[in-house]
Amino acid sequence: MTSSSDIDRFIDAVTAEFGGVDILVNNAGASAAQGLEALDDDAWLADIQLKVMGAVRFCRGVVPSMRERGGGAIVNATIGGGKAAPARALPTSVTRAAGINLTKSLANELAADSIRVNTICIGLIKSEQWVRRAANQGVDVESVYEAMGKRVPLGRVGEAEEYADLIAFLVSERGAYITGTAINLDGGLCPVV
Repeated sequence: MTSSSDIDRFIDAVTAEFGGVDILVNNAGASAAQGLEALDDDAWLADIQLKVMGAVRFCRGVVPSMRERGGGAIVNATIGGGKAAPARALPTSVTRAAGINLTKSLANELAADSIRVNTICIGLIKSEQWVRRAANQGVDVESVYEAMGKRVPLGRVGEAEEYADLIAFLVSERGAYITGTAINLDGGLCPVV
C-alpha cells in the first residue's frame, strides 16, 4: 500500500487477468492509537502513507479502467473513530477521517462516470488481527472477543462475514443508488455523526 510501483504492478496483473477493474476495496491499516506527545513525525507520516495515500494510489490507478468499462464501485474501509474520535486515538482517527472525506469527494467527482464510492466504518470485527494479538498475549481469542463485546451495544463482536456481506451489497446492483456514504458496521458502538 505504500509503494506506487507495487500498486501499479498489482493493478496491471488484475487488468491482464480480468480485462479491467470493476470493484476496488481499500482495506489496509493497523490500529495506531496513542496520545499526541507519543507520536513523532515518522509515525504520523507512516500512517498517512498506509491509510490515506495507499487508498489514493489505488483509486487513481483503477478509475481509468472503471471509466472505460462504464462504471464501478469503490469501498474504503475506515473506522467510527474517523467520525467521532476518542482521546488518544492518534493518528488512526485522523487518517480514517481523511478516508471518509476522500470517499465523499470521490463520490461527487466520479458519480457522472457511474463510479460509486462508499466507506464502511468498521467497529470490532473478528479477524486474524485479534487472533494474533491474543496469541501474543497468551490468551484465548474467544475470551478477547467476549471482553470486547461488552463494550458494544449489541453485546458482541461482529463477524467477518457481516463485513463481507455489506461490501457485497454496496458493490452490487442492489446498492446502485448508494454513493458518498459512511456506513457504521459496529453494533451501535460509534455515535451517529
